[in-house]
Amino acid sequence: MNGSDERTALAAFFAMSVLAGGNAVAIRYSNRELDPLWGACLRFALAATFLAAIMALLRVSVPRGRALTGAMLYGAFGIGGAFALAYYGLVEVHAGLGQTVLALVPLATLFLVVLQGQERIRLSAVIGGLLSLAGIAVISNATLRDDVSALSLLALVGSALCFAEAAVLVRRFPPVHPVAMNAVGMGTGAVLLLAGSMLARETFELPRQAETWLALAYLVPVGSVIVFVLYLVVLRYWEASRAAYQFVLIPVVTVALSTWLDDEPLGLGLLIGGPLVLIGVYVGALRRATAP
Repeated sequence: MNGSDERTALAAFFAMSVLAGGNAVAIRYSNRELDPLWGACLRFALAATFLAAIMALLRVSVPRGRALTGAMLYGAFGIGGAFALAYYGLVEVHAGLGQTVLALVPLATLFLVVLQGQERIRLSAVIGGLLSLAGIAVISNATLRDDVSALSLLALVGSALCFAEAAVLVRRFPPVHPVAMNAVGMGTGAVLLLAGSMLARETFELPRQAETWLALAYLVPVGSVIVFVLYLVVLRYWEASRAAYQFVLIPVVTVALSTWLDDEPLGLGLLIGGPLVLIGVYVGALRRATAP
């Protein structure tokens, strides 16, 4: 790869990480007016419509057969399950703390592929897992003292597991054009989120506050479309393991934005537990194995 390609990849990587860092903050603003599952449904229904229009412009066909099944499962776990739990957790948990917990995704993916027989366990994964668990324990202890329910924190851990399982499941099915994959996945997720919202007897209403509309204006075209396009640019030049460093960088951006825009307190739980989680993810899932 020449210098120009590397600069393009780096620019896309940092732009993607900064823009994705605003997602959790925008969700917090959306949750203040809209019920969480309904807010998530509205976001992904609009994003799916946006991506369907892009499919039409690019003349991308809708997947069929097993490929369609894979895209729908990706949507069920990676959109429906993951964001139902993330939106619920972010009702109480501040964005910076929430995004730090979601940084467990690469490590969770590694353990899930081992449990499902796709890879073997590595010592570095065990060490990374223990470090991350220690970080979560520190965060949990601090948040419980701050009157944040353990259920909200567990919902975010569950969200990370859903993201990870979606990535594992996709490998078992034929490849799908990324725009089509996300259009079908977000459409499937929106339907499941709507069903969950109905079961929870949430209120279906359009936003009335300007802040909520601004949050959706960010989450749909930027957080759900542009970030994805930038990720594709990164993957064009970098391998997936290198691109996964976004999971360590995004929480740093989110903490800064949440402290500025949402008055998130930088307590000892986040200052001590957060770095432990990120170091554990780096050691267990992102650090390249060295040759013996």
